Amino acid sequence: MNKNERMIKRLATWVVVFLMCLVESGTSFAQSTQLQVKGNVTDASREPVVGATVKIKGTSQGVITNMDGEYTIDTRSNAILEFSYIGFVTQEIPISGSRIINVVLQEEVSKLNEVVVVGYGTQKKISVTGSVSNISTGEIAKIATPSLSNTLGGQIPGIVTRQATGEPGYDQASVYIRGFGTWTNRSPLILVDGIERDMNTINTEEVESISVLKDASATAVYGVRGANGVILITTKRGQLGKPKVTLRSEYAVLTGMRYPEYINAAEYAGLMNEARENAGVSNMAYTNEEIDLFKNGSSPYLYPNVNWVDEVLKKSTTQSITNLNITGGTEVVRYFVNVGYTTQSGLYRDNGNNAYSTNSRINRYNYRSRVDVSLTKDLSVELGVGGIIQNRNFPGKSQPDIFNAIRITPPLSFPVQNPDGSPGASPTFLGNNPWGMTTQSGYETQNWNTLQGTFSARWDLSSLLTKGLAVSGRFAYDHYYANNKQYYKDFEVKQYMGEDADGKAIYNILRNENIKNVSLWEAANRAVYYEVAANYDRTFDAHSVAAMFLFNRRDYVDLRNTDRTGSVPYRRQGIAGRLSYNFLQRYFAEFNFGYNGSEQFPKGKRYGFFPSVSMGYVLTNENFWNSDWWVSNLKLRGSYGKVGNDISSSTRFLYLTTMNMNASGGYMGKEGNNYLAGIMEGQTGNQNVTWETAKKLNIGFDLGLFNDVVSLQVDLFKEKRDGILISRKTVPVLAGFSGSSIPVGNLGKAENKGIEAALEVKKRVHSDLFYSLRGNFSFARNKIIENDEPIPKYEYQDARGRRIDQTFGLVALGFFKDQDDIKNSPKQTFQSVVRPGDIKYQDVNNDGVIDEYDKVAIGNPRTPEIMFGFGGTVAYKKFDVSLFFTGAAKTSFFLQGATAYPFQSGEGTWNVLREVYDHRWTSATAATAEYPIVINANSPNNYQTSTMYMRNGAYMRLKSAEIGYTFKGRLIDKMFMDNIRLFCNGQNLLTLDYIKIVDPESNNGVGSYPMQRSINFGFQINFK
Repeated sequence: MNKNERMIKRLATWVVVFLMCLVESGTSFAQSTQLQVKGNVTDASREPVVGATVKIKGTSQGVITNMDGEYTIDTRSNAILEFSYIGFVTQEIPISGSRIINVVLQEEVSKLNEVVVVGYGTQKKISVTGSVSNISTGEIAKIATPSLSNTLGGQIPGIVTRQATGEPGYDQASVYIRGFGTWTNRSPLILVDGIERDMNTINTEEVESISVLKDASATAVYGVRGANGVILITTKRGQLGKPKVTLRSEYAVLTGMRYPEYINAAEYAGLMNEARENAGVSNMAYTNEEIDLFKNGSSPYLYPNVNWVDEVLKKSTTQSITNLNITGGTEVVRYFVNVGYTTQSGLYRDNGNNAYSTNSRINRYNYRSRVDVSLTKDLSVELGVGGIIQNRNFPGKSQPDIFNAIRITPPLSFPVQNPDGSPGASPTFLGNNPWGMTTQSGYETQNWNTLQGTFSARWDLSSLLTKGLAVSGRFAYDHYYANNKQYYKDFEVKQYMGEDADGKAIYNILRNENIKNVSLWEAANRAVYYEVAANYDRTFDAHSVAAMFLFNRRDYVDLRNTDRTGSVPYRRQGIAGRLSYNFLQRYFAEFNFGYNGSEQFPKGKRYGFFPSVSMGYVLTNENFWNSDWWVSNLKLRGSYGKVGNDISSSTRFLYLTTMNMNASGGYMGKEGNNYLAGIMEGQTGNQNVTWETAKKLNIGFDLGLFNDVVSLQVDLFKEKRDGILISRKTVPVLAGFSGSSIPVGNLGKAENKGIEAALEVKKRVHSDLFYSLRGNFSFARNKIIENDEPIPKYEYQDARGRRIDQTFGLVALGFFKDQDDIKNSPKQTFQSVVRPGDIKYQDVNNDGVIDEYDKVAIGNPRTPEIMFGFGGTVAYKKFDVSLFFTGAAKTSFFLQGATAYPFQSGEGTWNVLREVYDHRWTSATAATAEYPIVINANSPNNYQTSTMYMRNGAYMRLKSAEIGYTFKGRLIDKMFMDNIRLFCNGQNLLTLDYIKIVDPESNNGVGSYPMQRSINFGFQINFK
């Protein structure tokens, strides 16, 4: 080494020493001012890693990343930060005085970036061989609703939902998985934190994840409850780091959708005259002068023109939802707390003179907390408490009564109110004033609360016995209490008759006011759940083995039911197990089973064994697979197994025979009922009754492209149900059985098969731009194999081989043109006189007569066979926009009752829809008419279920849309906030369908509370 090199070395040494001094001085200064480090954590595709842990090495101090993958942490400049997240390689980065540290986490070779909640546990996504789908809780949060079930439709393949009403407190959706495989109980098993609970008692802000288990491999561990699928809802838990407070509040304007549009009084009076003329009646119901009085409104009390929809319903109402979340913790204790408040008003118009509200209204307080404590490095416990306190208010008359009154009360029957302010009336519609029923019939209030408590413990025995072994236990106690107060009265009913000579109103008193009912009832139930389990998970070189064995029991008792069977506790208990194996994360095999039983069935029939097997093969983990190929993940999987359904009837203990005292019914040797009351069978027991079973086959694959920027999941499934519990339909009447005394048996058989797929594209183009697209599709078709029905006269009327809930009806060929057309057509047997304009039907069996034997399978079932959803999100800098559409197809809607049949109960009865009025048959509209001729009497020929009233029930709906902006920066920091997000979203914003007169999800008619469209404004503040 020469002299110059020695000088350079000395100079470099002094420079390093000088720089170290600067660092030390900077460190001292930072410690006094506490250096704050910020940054973001992303994955290899530059997508934010939400919930990643950022911790100061060697301490318990840490934070988690927010929804944008960002973090802020106070630390020392010479500290080392650890960045970790499940499925990624943990990184350690020295701070070295840096104030901004951005990290890109890399996936672990042996893990995928997702942990999936499965039956009684969790698994890495790569090892899941069954059909399991997850719902993004971020998407759920964009749908502001008090009922969690209303957020599920269209979100994942296989989920079918139908919301039939929008009434506050009763707006929950019916949820099914992969259509129907039975015609008894079709609802899935729903578990919240592993406990059977009502999902609609859970606030959306409490939800951490939702998993839907669909095939036998995923549900076999639930045995006798697994046939209809399982929905697992996991609530949020505490996160490592300092306390983080989130406040979210939103206010919505709700607008009623698809109010029925009825004709006005003048049109109604003219239609009555037309109906008489069509029936050959010479004298008209109303003169032209009277029709003019209805039209000009000069005599509103004697010639009213009432729009009952407008008189009873407002155009809009409001809803507000507020939630406060607090989470944080150390390596010893972690906690999560949520409290929330929801209020929603109804669409009914109030009577301001009342001292009480007659509108529908719901006020709900929800609370939930979960605390995890690590007592030692091997022993941990968790305590969870949650529930709701809810108050609901309704008019004294029920929703079906009010909407039925709107449906059957014509606009000219009587005024809304008499001159003295009392409800209008007439003898024909005694007490059926829709406005009076809503505002003058009293009110009903319901108060109820739920308490849900869970305690669990886990002991890792790795250091005590063998590596990978752990035991756990869980205890849950749920209590429900409700009281209902009803103050119902018959309001005074009087008909305005005009004025006397002195100008005083004359009334015909039809009914005096009467306090009909003041009642109080209570309901309460209790459920207790016990569970003990052992788990083993260990890897031996290239082999990984996992096992689970579990015992559980659930007792449920109705504390207020005094019925002879209802007060007896319900009990289910059993064992479940799982054995999993994989080799080098390439080949996977799994065996699941449930051995459990129910007290619903007799001894010897209570327990059953429900096994399943599944296999998976990850081709992309093979050595021959080129890592540069554009296919980044390809997994094939398949499963087969048997599961059960024990809720086949609402009646308990079907194996017991009961006797009724002082009863009448069928008796042996003769048709009809006995004339004298006596002792007879109430329920005929069947000692062989048991659960129904479902054998399920599922084949699918998971595909990832371009480093999983594009992901696709496809499943084919087939299911055979056996032993469906039904009442015997082939018992001769002469045997003396009738009604509930007809024996039941496991006689039904059905089949269900279909396909489902989910596609997702997620890409961060650069640091300021991110987008995601997703869509799903599912198709499920069932078929009845056996239903114990007698063999019909004609094969085409046999329900066997048809779909469950298949409608049978006549095939309409249009309308009769004239008397020659009637004369030359088959004889109509549904009414004696047939007129031009009546519906003409197809003679299916060619016997020259139109009767019940001409009814065939028409249309599709009401529950859609096809469900789909698609949407996307774009985030640019601080803006984000998202849209999501849902839809259904292969479903039919049948108009019926007052929706389609004017004057079914005689002239002047039932309201008439404008749709029917504008498209009815007349001599002038014969070529374009869509509805038959109207006459002033019952016309049963035109009231038959037929293709005339069948509509395509397919629809596509803009389910949700949201735009948001997130504020960040120094000003926000000074306010002790990480960020503030303002957003505006909407639900049910646009619906495209073929029906138009009612909502496509509603029941077949217009007699129900309308669904609602919402425009929602809100904010979310994330405090430091």
